[in-house]
Amino acid sequence: MPRQSVPLPIADLSQFSRALGAQLATRPDGAPSHLTLMNMLARAAGFRNFQHLRAGAPCAPSPPPASAPQSPPEPVDLRRIAKVAGYFDAEGRLMRWPSRRAQQILCLWGLWARLPAATRMSEREISDRLKALHDFGDHAILRRELVGLGLFRRDANGANYLRLEQSPPAEPLCLIRELAPRSRAGRA
Repeated sequence: MPRQSVPLPIADLSQFSRALGAQLATRPDGAPSHLTLMNMLARAAGFRNFQHLRAGAPCAPSPPPASAPQSPPEPVDLRRIAKVAGYFDAEGRLMRWPSRRAQQILCLWGLWARLPAATRMSEREISDRLKALHDFGDHAILRRELVGLGLFRRDANGANYLRLEQSPPAEPLCLIRELAPRSRAGRA
């Protein structure tokens, strides 16, 4: 019989390991230190140590069990896609910043797809690229939102930016496909 995984969401690993350590301290054979416990727990989750876990480094996902049911595909609201596509002109430039957050997120995915992958860019380079991709004159909000949404990573000092590669969800993927012919037309 296959083993069923039981998720254990932990809001604060430090507090969790202290509580576990206190419980283990009542054992006659002693208990590992707080830091040792955190490292053990992080390693059990597939990370090298606690610092690796804190840094947010991705661990290799375990393959789903063969008997796991496939999740249904995400629903796509084609009206929302058409409305958000309307924020882009014939060349694929974002003409105005939507007021609704859901539409802003879709627009950010559309911009993310047009920015180069695996290319470190300075703040000036990313700003110049974003200026070329929109018409409303606020590249800084786009830059901040791309980082905030987790589509780009910024160095601690803000000097370099890197696009984070990931599979877009269903709606953003639909928008990216909708905007692709416009992007090609803008380059021609």
